[in-house]
Amino acid sequence: MRLIDEDEVRERLTYEVCIPIVRAAMIALSSGETRQHLRSIIPLAEGRMFGIMPGALGERAAFGAKLISIFPANFAQGKPSHQGVVILFDPETGAPVCVAHAGEVTAIRTAAASAVATDALARPEATHLAILGYGEQAQTHLRALRHVRPISHVTVWGRSPDRGGAFAARMAAETGLPVVAADDVESAVAQADIICTVSGADEPILKGAWVRPGTHLNLVGSSRAGPAEVDDDLVAASRFIADSREGVLAQGAEFLRAKASGRVGDDHVVGEIGQVLSGAIPGRQSADQITAYKSLGHIVQDLASVQALMSRGA
Repeated sequence: MRLIDEDEVRERLTYEVCIPIVRAAMIALSSGETRQHLRSIIPLAEGRMFGIMPGALGERAAFGAKLISIFPANFAQGKPSHQGVVILFDPETGAPVCVAHAGEVTAIRTAAASAVATDALARPEATHLAILGYGEQAQTHLRALRHVRPISHVTVWGRSPDRGGAFAARMAAETGLPVVAADDVESAVAQADIICTVSGADEPILKGAWVRPGTHLNLVGSSRAGPAEVDDDLVAASRFIADSREGVLAQGAEFLRAKASGRVGDDHVVGEIGQVLSGAIPGRQSADQITAYKSLGHIVQDLASVQALMSRGA
């Protein structure tokens, strides 16, 4: 059995490699080529969770699952919050043939998926990126989005000013870009063309009144029903596109809150990003439209990424 550890994933699953893989996986999911079940989440003590995500890349293609723990307190200790394994099975024999480090795969492919959505939905001239959160996904999103838009300014906000400032300094040194820590969310997004919400917020931190016309949003931090990062006004005002429509209707917290308040119905989720990429539905319809991509994460993205690593590393 092939074992792909954290270091190998980080070295070989670059954004140049992963972005096209994820793009193809999105199209395949929306076309019905791949299959996946809704993730199953077991709540644990102190906000910890254990998640199981099964899927298949096709009827006669590789299949498998991701088993992952989410321990939010790890971040303060300098440890990954997401840890686990992606297991890939051979479609001919049914044997498990590969185990890969799920935390690193998840970190890279999640940001790559937001990059794909940003490329499809953000205005071509978008240059100012705002990031709400300063954890692992904040840094991977900054790295990934530079591959699809000419990012020239970055603002970041987080609950701890010291950690937000440290993140800004670290990423400015890495990227050579002006990365500025904002005092509050409103000022962080005031000039933004692209906003990525990658926080651990339980209640909305971003209000629709603060978002400029023409902004593109990647809503990433909440991956289950319950915690929501943006308010009902922003959901209602945006062209709302899912990674998986079935998933968002069942587990997309921001959409479910807006629906429960009576602001939107199921038809507000206009479709999936894979349908936009294939040309089945339009993405952005005007320069001043607010677009929102709700990311819950596809197991088929994980499986496709691991399959690529396995086949290219054999």
